Amino acid sequence: MSPRNKSEKLFGIGAGSELAPSIRAFRTTLMLAQKLRNEMDERLRTDGLTTQQAALITVVKAMGKPSLAEAAAALGSTHQNVAQIVAALQRKELLQVEPDPTDRRRKLLSATNHSAAYWRERDAGDYAAVADWFADLSPAELETFCDLSDRVIARLDRA
Repeated sequence: MSPRNKSEKLFGIGAGSELAPSIRAFRTTLMLAQKLRNEMDERLRTDGLTTQQAALITVVKAMGKPSLAEAAAALGSTHQNVAQIVAALQRKELLQVEPDPTDRRRKLLSATNHSAAYWRERDAGDYAAVADWFADLSPAELETFCDLSDRVIARLDRA
């Protein structure tokens, strides 16, 4: 039995599943997310990074100079977990932490120049790998996939 068929059988998510559609969608999404995270972790492992660390850097770059709490909220993670990720990224000189000039108790996060240079070197290869992972979907199917996922995410954000 192939790994895919084994996973489908274990979780009841394959074609012909008897699960309620929402449960099948939930399990399928969980399995896809885990497989994608594992694939990216494997790509990043040679540099001693994880997908979570890369996601935090992405959030920090997108938000400008978020606080630790803001970054944690954006990642849907705990303050404690993000603090550990920040510490690891500081050691790797990919992220810096500085006090907020308006509130010394708050810490602001920013990506370093070293981080920018690192990602410039990696991005093309990582983007190509991600494109390959989704290569069985047409552009229209990818658009639909994203639209549907965005709707579920928005509903969860409202909850």
